[in-house]
Amino acid sequence: MAILVNSSLSRLLCHSLLGIAFACIVFARGEDVPLDYAKNFSITRLDSHTELTVRNLWNGSGDLTFTYALVPRGASLPELDPEAQVIRTPVKRLTILATVYLGAIQELDLYESLVGMAHLKYSNDERAIEQVRTGYTKEIAAGSALNIESLLLLESDAIFTSSLGDPQYDAHPQLQRAKQPVVVTSDYMEAHPLGRSEWIKFMAAFFNKDVEAKAIFDDIAASYESIVTLARSAEKRPTVLANAPYGGAWHVPGGASYSARAIEDAGGDYLFKDNDARGGVSIEFESVYLEGANADFWIHPGQSRSLDSLLDQDSRFAKFLPFKAGHVFNNTRRLNQAGGNDIWERGVTHPDEVLADLVAIFHPELLPDHEFTYYERLR
Repeated sequence: MAILVNSSLSRLLCHSLLGIAFACIVFARGEDVPLDYAKNFSITRLDSHTELTVRNLWNGSGDLTFTYALVPRGASLPELDPEAQVIRTPVKRLTILATVYLGAIQELDLYESLVGMAHLKYSNDERAIEQVRTGYTKEIAAGSALNIESLLLLESDAIFTSSLGDPQYDAHPQLQRAKQPVVVTSDYMEAHPLGRSEWIKFMAAFFNKDVEAKAIFDDIAASYESIVTLARSAEKRPTVLANAPYGGAWHVPGGASYSARAIEDAGGDYLFKDNDARGGVSIEFESVYLEGANADFWIHPGQSRSLDSLLDQDSRFAKFLPFKAGHVFNNTRRLNQAGGNDIWERGVTHPDEVLADLVAIFHPELLPDHEFTYYERLR
């Protein structure tokens, strides 16, 4: 295994991999861990602890940041920023309030630490589901039904959640008031699919699995970039329409979002690429109709899994060129009975698999034998 060494550095982390070889990473006092794609968190190694900082928490969060001080179990508590949330590591009891964290849990094999999880019915992770069935992991309510008392009983070392910046739905304010070890993440605000995937390093820091996370991510990134190179060999970039109307408006991915970047990396020409938003953008149906009716491909048309289902929403879809050409695809191939989609679990950690599907859609000649993992053609 690779050994990263710098003679000026003062902190050494070594992990046995597969019981055979050792991999070591050495960090200086106050040394930042290099991140290749993720922009919304940082990891700083100090002599006494590790400091994690999360930023860009939600649309409009401005300069707000959350800081987490990871202090080894048994060590004296160092002098810290009074605003920092202290987490003793390695974490032994983890609770998650969204299934999106299951991708990293799967890759890092953190199931033994998983004592609580929300939204079980939306999960596609068979081991996590089995752990809840046997009682090892407790199912908990989330959102407006969040029960602080049930969380207290779990005695979690860390509770992972994300935020929309909406007090009506966000869990972290309640958990902070209850003095619970809540950790707020913002991977969904990343501008690159590999930026989301690199958050595996964030979770790994809580479990002293830095080396494992780096090796896993490096393999994923290499796979992703090789597919990007393949897509660049295509002679044409087809135009791409995304999403479907809901509640009277068409919510499309912003041009600076990870979804838009995935379309670009797959060799597509996203119709709203010039919008600089990182999240979703609400656009009137008529405006999308003018832009998208003649698109080459249409992806992510809401919950529809058939062309008839699309027509039930709006008969005008029959006039769309991709509808008539049979070029409508949705990422609904791995849905469970409750509508939980594995693309938001494994697919978040493995954007290379998602990208391969998109290349096979936009440029089938480049991957003629490809079997779709997450996408399906609507018929």
